[in-house]
Amino acid sequence: MHDEVPYWNTNVARHPGILRAVPPGCRAALDVGCGDGLLAARLARRCGRVVGVDLSGEMVALARATYSEPTFLEGNFLTLDLPGEGFDFVCSVTAVHHMDFEAALTRMRELVRPGGVLVVVGLAQEESAADWARWAAAAPLVRAVKALRRAGAPEGMPMAPPGMSYQEVRETARRVLPGVRYRWHLLRRYSLTWTKP
Repeated sequence: MHDEVPYWNTNVARHPGILRAVPPGCRAALDVGCGDGLLAARLARRCGRVVGVDLSGEMVALARATYSEPTFLEGNFLTLDLPGEGFDFVCSVTAVHHMDFEAALTRMRELVRPGGVLVVVGLAQEESAADWARWAAAAPLVRAVKALRRAGAPEGMPMAPPGMSYQEVRETARRVLPGVRYRWHLLRRYSLTWTKP
């Protein structure tokens, strides 16, 4: 697969930053909530072994039909039997709001090998006046970028509204992942980047 992607949306827009965070010499990577497998397939060009996990059987079937290299597993990430030796890189793109957030971060933390990296890109709710002001300022640009890039997604991609505010996300992440770097991104996403000691 080339660097071109079959479609663009505000999740795919975060892929380059995620791929830059992959540690050198990455032997194994895990994509939590892999959807149609696009990011997992891109990770497969950088890592020795890649596993993609998704609860949606429809998405896992699409991923397996489209990409041969990564291993795709269907099931609940929180309870699925995954390799005990862990991963050098674990990532998740707009999937943690479909799960118990703290439980998901805790499981990801446990699966990262010492010195490995965890990157989570997620959605949260605007709650404070500052959140809403930022949303109002960014909304016209977000709409313009989506229109210009003809934003789309694979048919059947599961969607759900976020249940936590940005502040709740920050507070929980800092408790579960000491030293985590939190960033808010223009296209209504936040990211968490953490290196395991």
